[in-house]
Amino acid sequence: MPPAKSVTAKRIVRKSNARPGFETAWDERKVRGIRILQVPTIAKLPWLIHGFSTKPGGVSDQNGEKVLNLGFAEWDTKENVLENRRRFQSALGASDLQLISLEQIHSDIIHLFNAAPAELCRGDAVATNRPGLLLGVQTADCVPILLVDPKKRAIAAVHAGWRGTLQRIVVKAIGQMQMHFKTKSADLLAAIGPSIGGCCYEVGTEVAAQFLSQFPEAPDWFDEFRTGDEPNPIQWLNMMPPGHQPPPRNVLLDLRKANRAHLLGAGLRAPNIFVSDLCTACRRDLLFSYRKEGPQSGRLLSVIGIR
Repeated sequence: MPPAKSVTAKRIVRKSNARPGFETAWDERKVRGIRILQVPTIAKLPWLIHGFSTKPGGVSDQNGEKVLNLGFAEWDTKENVLENRRRFQSALGASDLQLISLEQIHSDIIHLFNAAPAELCRGDAVATNRPGLLLGVQTADCVPILLVDPKKRAIAAVHAGWRGTLQRIVVKAIGQMQMHFKTKSADLLAAIGPSIGGCCYEVGTEVAAQFLSQFPEAPDWFDEFRTGDEPNPIQWLNMMPPGHQPPPRNVLLDLRKANRAHLLGAGLRAPNIFVSDLCTACRRDLLFSYRKEGPQSGRLLSVIGIR
């Protein structure tokens, strides 16, 4: 561990535009230029390690800026990513834990591990109750969710893009924890990390239609709910025949709000759900965003482990 003087922690509190029931106070841990976001309530558990990475403090060169890219990409070298991961785990105090990440495929596949797998597994969530494993999911706009059962000492890390959210991946991860670890939903703590916000996440109306087909409350998760099937009473003004109309305008989807609703529906208590209000698309100084940066985007890593 680094000397105490090299570690600083700052409480981040955002009161403006806070939605009722959303936790807005997180800690920011700084170690040798690396900035890690943590939930104070979860950080108090002495047997647990968790953290959400940010952009600064790495060795990868992204358009002339040194960044902490934690995912393998064509624009970066394997050596850089491995060094960034080493630095991140060291800053977190998790150098002795074995990092487990997945080949993420926007699915509802969940893996349970008693030990580190021999090869990379495909899926989008991972859970364990064994010490020594550091579970991680990579994101650059999608929603990272960390789950912890303080009573059974079981944990999970979930990657939820719009497809995973549509498939209720976080609810299914909780179901696996209930089945294998005897977890009770009311005991769970959940941290929803930085992701693209409802201010910026534009999707087609066909996505809205798919959400409505699965969730009656889906309109609450969009800025202006439209499925593209709405009649146009003044179509004649467009001077275009039916079938030749311009496509409907896109809508904005709040994935964090949707996943929070899933957690509540699964039985979690509202005070036990902690949601970061940082938007990856708005805060490109601090976070990576595939929507804004494209293939040149790096990857954030959200991790949780048992000491």
